[in-house]
Amino acid sequence: MSAPIRVVVHGALGRVGKEVVNATCKDPDLKLVGAVDAKADGNSLPLPVGSATVPLARSLDSILTQTEPKVIVDFSAAEASMAMVRLAAKHKVNLVIGSTGFSTENLEEIDRLAKANGVGAVVASNFALGAVLMIHLAKIAAKYFDNVEIIELHHDQKLDAPSGTAVSTAKAISEARGKPFVHPKVQKETVAGARGAELQGVALHSVRLPGLMAHQEVIFGTSGQTLIIRHDTINRECYMPGVVMAVKKVVELKGLTIGLDRLLGLQ
Repeated sequence: MSAPIRVVVHGALGRVGKEVVNATCKDPDLKLVGAVDAKADGNSLPLPVGSATVPLARSLDSILTQTEPKVIVDFSAAEASMAMVRLAAKHKVNLVIGSTGFSTENLEEIDRLAKANGVGAVVASNFALGAVLMIHLAKIAAKYFDNVEIIELHHDQKLDAPSGTAVSTAKAISEARGKPFVHPKVQKETVAGARGAELQGVALHSVRLPGLMAHQEVIFGTSGQTLIIRHDTINRECYMPGVVMAVKKVVELKGLTIGLDRLLGLQ
């Protein structure tokens, strides 16, 4: 029996980071060995089960040197993620990244650093398996419709709009269609922005309200009918099966893999 995969969580005190800590501790094939967070005010993180702790620090370099992980899981912000990537890759640590907002140049750099250091990197805008399937099904439907709009709904504390998942969906379905969608123009927009943002002919609408978690509708329309593909996130535990799968698979990869669909064999 092989030894558990040694894991460090970057952004461990955040809402998703805490779920990653819990999921890592519950899986016998994984071993949490350290945690990093910009808000850390101590040097140890209590584990969810028992009285054990792991090292906790604001400094990623010290944790990597101290714990020698095989994989680092990151749910922070794009700027912090890029700094993490540059350092972790030098330490030959595989990368699982759930942060969004990366530029094309960022992704190219992640791929270059991973290949140069012989490690794998998985970057996904959404680790919920249902969300991945939503995008996959929307790509199938995209070939048969000229018009589509996306409504994404999130809690009022979300920092960006539209969501990374909405942007990824718009790009994926436009690529599957092979050309931009038809985006009807109104003669008079009485309130600026009423038609939402536009990406490759796809109208994107962002809703931000307390009481919501993370939800998305992809609405296709044609003469006399609509097709709606919707995914609802009930709690942050939904991301964990995808995160755990990525941690286990990334150690077998070299270079950058974008999206869980590739890991699931959907491409």
